[in-house]
Parts: sequence; structure tokens; C-alpha cells
Amino acid sequence: MDYQLLFNAHQPLAAQARWSQQRQLHDCLRSAIRNGTLAAGVRLLASRTLAQELGLSRNTVLYAYEQLATEGFVHTDRRGTVVARLNLTTPPQPTPPALRTGLSRRTQGLPALANSELSGAFAPGVPALRDFPRTLWRRLLDRAWASLTPAQLNYADPAGEPALRSAIADHLRVARGAVLDSAQVFITDGTQSSLDLCARAFADPGDKVWLENPGYQGALAAFRAAQLKPIGIVVDAQGLAPQPSDWQRHRPKLIYVTPSHQYPVGSVMSLERRLALIAQARSAAALIIEDDYDSEFRHDGPPLACLQGLAPDAPVLYLGTFSKTLFPGLRIGFVVVPAALAEPLRALLARASPRGRTADQLALAEFMRSGQFSLHLRRMRRLYRQRRDALVAALTQQLGDVAEVLGGSAGMHLALRLRDARCDDVQISTQLLAQGIVAPALSLHAVGQRAQPWRGLLLGYAQVPVAQMAELVDKLARVIWAL
Repeated sequence: MDYQLLFNAHQPLAAQARWSQQRQLHDCLRSAIRNGTLAAGVRLLASRTLAQELGLSRNTVLYAYEQLATEGFVHTDRRGTVVARLNLTTPPQPTPPALRTGLSRRTQGLPALANSELSGAFAPGVPALRDFPRTLWRRLLDRAWASLTPAQLNYADPAGEPALRSAIADHLRVARGAVLDSAQVFITDGTQSSLDLCARAFADPGDKVWLENPGYQGALAAFRAAQLKPIGIVVDAQGLAPQPSDWQRHRPKLIYVTPSHQYPVGSVMSLERRLALIAQARSAAALIIEDDYDSEFRHDGPPLACLQGLAPDAPVLYLGTFSKTLFPGLRIGFVVVPAALAEPLRALLARASPRGRTADQLALAEFMRSGQFSLHLRRMRRLYRQRRDALVAALTQQLGDVAEVLGGSAGMHLALRLRDARCDDVQISTQLLAQGIVAPALSLHAVGQRAQPWRGLLLGYAQVPVAQMAELVDKLARVIWAL
């Protein structure tokens, strides 16, 4: 315990500022005992030692110790003065108005994001964590740390490590048909960070933003937090389906879509819709936010090119993440912006958002450059396809009469749509959670005031071994059939 620091930090009330040093020391020690800084059983310094440390007379210290002993805060034994064990009870105090009001008004009513503690069957959005090559990753991290210079421990490039940005650009050109160079790539802390950046950098409070209905609640939270006005646009089997009246009455500044595997229902946006959306967004001077969150896992048919690469200088902000392909705790994502916006965004980030975590980014760059990333993706595609097939087979056998399976052609989740739209999918989801099965209700993904006909469950299969699939689906079916 640094008694000099404790004594210097203790400031008596203004009305007590003229107290003698004896009273000030006594009040300082008593306060430290009451708030737990000096815990029960702590042996105080000998009076002579404490007097020397604080530059006080020994009589001043003796007075303070004697007064504390009289009040019962300390007791003495043959070895000195010891803090007593007290049973201090403090009457409840009224909450100050500033604390009663809580968070700011713009945070009220934000939708809840996924609970990170909910994993296993059938938690959506969580990859097969047990199958990640942790030993290899540790070696890459060790090499990255060993290569760092002292200068690299400082704040990093606001756009992210050049090596990682270059590796991402090369991967996207080959795997997603994107048209870009590394200067257009900006590293973020994941998709939610990317959404927040897009909402604040490319729109102003009050601007309208389109979201898929039903849609991703994380995007809705980001846009509401940025004080934008969300407009839900209905999703059908071909993805986002805006009507001419939507463009006229609700002209958007931003349009958020998940075209490769719509979240949550799994629709894949048709090429015709993709090209039309790009043309209409360009005419409306709007930017499309393309969230390509699990496009790497295409199970049926050839890979689909991303929106960003379908037209020259497409007005697209392309979002990607390594939370689905590697592991969520990595917290690395990225945004690809049109070339004309790269330098303005870089200037903004240089003023407002210094970056770090250089070693993690360098390790990931090597993981990609060495071919290990592509190898890992191939392994996961095979694994997820097997688990998808097992889940679809079990659902068809157990629930084929009352529900249909949608969105299984890609990604790590599918939608189980109940044929009877009157079914209470929230109640079903709640009962399943009580049995340890995570299956979010589709109706809870509604966006805006427009009605959406989706009733059912969102089922992630990436973490569920094939051998367990039939038993888990049987439990799920029993709950549905019981209602």
C-alpha cells in the first residue's frame, strides 16, 4: 500500500479544509477502511514508519491510530495495528437523475443482437469452431509477433495493414469476381463495425436506408444508432423485391442487402434483380451495402459473382468478414468502397479511427497468401455440405407435411418455413431454447411496419455433427407437432 499516494489523493470536504493534519490523516484512514481500500486484517505501518513516509510527526500518527481504535476501525496486538473486520451496512441511496435516465434516446428500442453465449444446435452464424486449425494459427501469430518492429507497436495504418488488404483484394478478384485494388479495401473489427462505419460515413441523420424484410437485426441496430430511417422492403424467393412506388416514395440513401444468401430466409438474389438494383441505385444516387457474409460456402451450383463486380464502378459498399470463415473472436472484417470514395474515407479514418492489432492482421495475411485459407474453406465446404444434407433429410422426414426447407443452397444456415402462417414461431423457439436448442423465430426478423409472411425457424447447422442431427430434429419436431 502506498500511503503517501493514499494521503495525497484524499481530499477533505471544503468545509473541512482547515482541519489539522491529525484529523486529516484520521479521516483518510477511516475512509480507506470503509471503502475497502484497507481491507480487514491488513496490518498498518508502524507509527514511526508511517510518520517518516508521510513527513508528519509521530504524535500525529499516534492520534489517528488511537482515534480509529476508539471507534472500532482497528485493533492492536503485540505486532502492531490491524484493520478490524467490520459489518458495514449502507442504507439505500436514491439513484441520481443522470443514472435514472440511462442511455441516450437514440439507443432506445435497438434490436438485440445474437447472444454470444448461445452456441451449438442450431445457433446461426457460428462456424465449426472445433475444426479451426488452432495449432497452425498459433504458429502464424508467433511469426507475426517475431517480425514486428518497435514502430509497428504504434498506431497502424488507418485503413489496415497493407499486406492484409492486398491479400483480401487478390482473393476477392479470384473467388468473388470483384473488381478492385487494395487501396479500396479497409479493415474493420467485423461486420457490425463495417455497418456502423457505412452508416456514419455515407449517410446523414434522417436519411432513409432500405433493409430486407425479414432481415438482419444487426444492420437495423447500426442504422438506428446512426439515426437513419429504416424502410423494410419485402423479400421473396429471388431476394429483395422493391416496387416502383418504393423508389418514388422512399428514395434511399443506402440499400442493405445480403444477395448471395439472404439473412434469414436464405434466398439467392437473381442476376436480373442484381443488375436492376445496381441500375436503380445509380439513378437514385444511392449506395448499395452488399453484405457477403457467408458467400464462401456455396453448396449447390457454381459460385455466384458479387454485386460489386457486375458493373463498372458499381455504387456498392462490399462487406466481408472472417467471423464465419475462420472464427468470430478474430474480430476482423473489411469494407470495399468504390474507387472514388477510397481517399475521402481514408482521410476520415485517419482523423477519427486509428487502427491496431498489427500482428493479427499480418498472421491472417500469411494464412491467405500461403494457401491455407483456401484449403480451410474447401474443408469447411465439404463438412457443411454433409451437415446440411443430414439436416434437410431429417427435417423432410419429420416435418415435411407442416413445413418447407428454404435457403439450403449456400451458407451455414437454412430456414424452416411453417406452412400454417398462424403458427406462433416465437413460442416454438422459446420452448426449444428451454431444451437447449437455439432456433430463432423468423417473425422476429421483421423490419419496418410492413407485414411479412415468414413464420418459422432459423437453423444453423455448422456446429452440429451429422451423428447428432436426427436426434435434435426429433426434439424440434416434437415441439412443433405439440402446438
